[in-house]
Amino acid sequence: MSYVTKSPWVIHYDGSSCNGCDIEVLACLTPMYDVERFGIINTGNPKHADIFLVTGSVNEQNISVVKQIYEQMPEPKVVVAIGICATSGGIFKECYNIMGGIDTVIPVDVYVPGCAARPEAIIDGVVKGLGVLAEKRAAMDKKPAAAAKAEIAADTKAAAKAEAQANSSEQKEAEATVAAIKEKEEA
Repeated sequence: MSYVTKSPWVIHYDGSSCNGCDIEVLACLTPMYDVERFGIINTGNPKHADIFLVTGSVNEQNISVVKQIYEQMPEPKVVVAIGICATSGGIFKECYNIMGGIDTVIPVDVYVPGCAARPEAIIDGVVKGLGVLAEKRAAMDKKPAAAAKAEIAADTKAAAKAEAQANSSEQKEAEATVAAIKEKEEA
């Protein structure tokens, strides 16, 4: 975890599960597993979260909530699907109101299998998510630099073109002024 530059904050959402995975996520916060020793903090505000932990499957009623939480999170962000229900719909997959796993609504970066997923597996999934988060941060750092270079090049071309046009119009004005002066002198 040497690539972590700040404490990763997670937000947890229960889609529509039996609460088995939720209990295991909460167990990760207890002194026995103590994820806070890794600097991981559970937050209730998606605007502060780096990692989105989702348990349970997606149904018609919570699809908009899942999308809203995901969209409120700042970039870069990582989604971790915890348990078989979040990964594929699980035992509820054939229910009339279940759309499937969380990846039917938002992109998922890490899958943690299990029914219910063990705290060790959840911690391992979050640590893998930290690796994905570091890769996304690095890609974002490179992308703005390349975009800035392209923008500078485009601005330089536009400035050169504008300068050429200005010089052309100034030259035409100067030639017109010289021609007018010559006409007055001849008259």
